[in-house]
Amino acid sequence: MEIPGDLKFAPSHEWVRVEDDGTLTVGISGHAQEQLGDLVFVETPEIDLVCDAEEGIAVVESVKAASDIYAPVAGKVIDTNPELADNPELVNSDPYGAGWLFKLQPDDVTEVDKLMDPDSYAAYTESED
Repeated sequence: MEIPGDLKFAPSHEWVRVEDDGTLTVGISGHAQEQLGDLVFVETPEIDLVCDAEEGIAVVESVKAASDIYAPVAGKVIDTNPELADNPELVNSDPYGAGWLFKLQPDDVTEVDKLMDPDSYAAYTESED
């Protein structure tokens, strides 16, 4: 699966896109959704939830397993993807687009720079397999 070049990745397989207004859009990687299999349920975080980096704030469930989704950086949840309630499979079919999970207002947007770029993430997932 092609990884968009404008993303950063956490070791726990969340991707982050920094938007023009400094907010972050977060989802799970193509690699992660492939490992999970067909998603049947997505529990997004509460809007206005204040979270620390690496804090579990959402859950995705597949036919294989349930998996926690972690905040890639500290911040406040400002939006969630309403489409996932009825269509969790969007995460499988379009993980880097329509399958986004939530948006964060980061405490410090420069923390994103500490995450992996697409090439580093690709190497990381290869070393995991």
